[in-house]
Amino acid sequence: MGGYSAEQARELAGLSFEIGRQLGLLIDRQGRPFMVIVGDPGAVFIPELPRARLGSGRLRGLRLLHTHLRPEGLSHEDLMDLVFLRLDSVAALTVSDQGEPDELHLAHLLPSNQEGEGYRVLPGLRWDRVGLDLGAQVQALEEEFGRLGRAVDVAPNRAGGERALLVSVSTAPHRAQESSLAELAALADTAGLDTAGTMIQRVASVNPKFIMGRGKLAELEVRALQAGAQVVVFDQDLSAAQMRNLAEATERRVLDRTQLILDIFAQRASSRAGKLQVEMAQLKYTLPRLVGRNKAMSRLVGGIGGRGPGETKLEIDRRRVRERITRLRKELDDLRRTRAFTRERRAKAGLPVVSLVGYTNAGKSTLLNTLTGSSVAAEDKLFATLDPTSRRMRFPREREVVLTDTVGFIRRLPPDLKEAFMATLEELESADVLVLVADASHPEVEDQVRAVEAILEDMGLSGLPRVLALNKWDLVGADEHMAVGRVFPGGVPVCARRRETLRPLVRAILDKLPGRIEAS
Repeated sequence: MGGYSAEQARELAGLSFEIGRQLGLLIDRQGRPFMVIVGDPGAVFIPELPRARLGSGRLRGLRLLHTHLRPEGLSHEDLMDLVFLRLDSVAALTVSDQGEPDELHLAHLLPSNQEGEGYRVLPGLRWDRVGLDLGAQVQALEEEFGRLGRAVDVAPNRAGGERALLVSVSTAPHRAQESSLAELAALADTAGLDTAGTMIQRVASVNPKFIMGRGKLAELEVRALQAGAQVVVFDQDLSAAQMRNLAEATERRVLDRTQLILDIFAQRASSRAGKLQVEMAQLKYTLPRLVGRNKAMSRLVGGIGGRGPGETKLEIDRRRVRERITRLRKELDDLRRTRAFTRERRAKAGLPVVSLVGYTNAGKSTLLNTLTGSSVAAEDKLFATLDPTSRRMRFPREREVVLTDTVGFIRRLPPDLKEAFMATLEELESADVLVLVADASHPEVEDQVRAVEAILEDMGLSGLPRVLALNKWDLVGADEHMAVGRVFPGGVPVCARRRETLRPLVRAILDKLPGRIEAS
């Protein structure tokens, strides 16, 4: 009968009425009390519970039965406890003015969101007429969650890694957030995550504590549970406080956009220079967030066991991070001097330098390979190339140029990453001509080109001669050719994989070089 006997209900209601406080019982699946909670007249407060049993799609194995001293249903706080603690169920037993049990109100989570909610609230029933078999209900729910989890496991998974829920909370219009989330999904795929779903909230102002409201955060937790997501990735950069608060509120790993990009760079860095630059950016990102060991920072902060390393340990960690940053700065300065010397030698040799720049995954490396016959790694993923690559390219009349490929740009490039990769981006300063490679088939090619031009302007390179290469022209519909041409009147249509389409681009480059060279 609702998971309790008549004697238990009367005793719980009588004790609660006598002391004037809500009483709660956390009960395991064998019907044994796990914890007794004494609240205040309006609520019970559940302390931190062990997480050992929890998986991304499992319930906790505990249900809450507590009293309400007023004739009311489940409160918002009750439902939030159900969601965030992943309880098997939450039940409120109302107490009459005579101290007798009156009605039972019950809610449980839903394995799918077909009804538009993450939980189901049952109608209130007389306490002695509850015919619900809680044990059978919980078993059915757990089996359904398990079935969904198995379906997730066998579903096609492009990335082959953890499942992630992508979230955008911004003041920007809904369409702009959708576009940004599409890019975040590509970043997640490159990082090895499999996108399990997306969630968008447009707000008048960002919540400084959780970035989103508590109610929306509960919806996020339900969506993650239903999708079997182990990771939640925010499209916005989270402050140290927001990261910490979100980690305490959810039982999944929380990442922000900068963290995701840093992970990609860490995976892709292969040269010593690339690894130094990535480590520098990671340490600068980590330093202000080095506040203790939690779910969000467990991948960045070391230590075994305990709730936190303690103040003394934190100060030691901070000092070591600062010392390491200082050493990395010196090594990167040495790297800059070495590359500056290489550029000077090229300048003395009289070789013009043509640098390929552009949004990530626009096709720069593929263009370099086709023009020079090289085999630089080129993938249909973001940030496939991190290290600058230079190749000589011979033009007619025995003239040569140096063609360089650099790391791709992206909107909202993390400042720490930009500073760390300055040793790489300085290669652009010696360029005689910049070839801005754009993916003409991308629906947001205009925004991408503007983002690249903004970064070039920040670096003081906007005055260099420039050629716009409209790559992937074969993927642009014939009816769209004129429209794209009107947007980019000086652009040169190319297909980086087909050498015969590159002759107009070569002529455009030669026209921009100092000392005109005739092209065949």
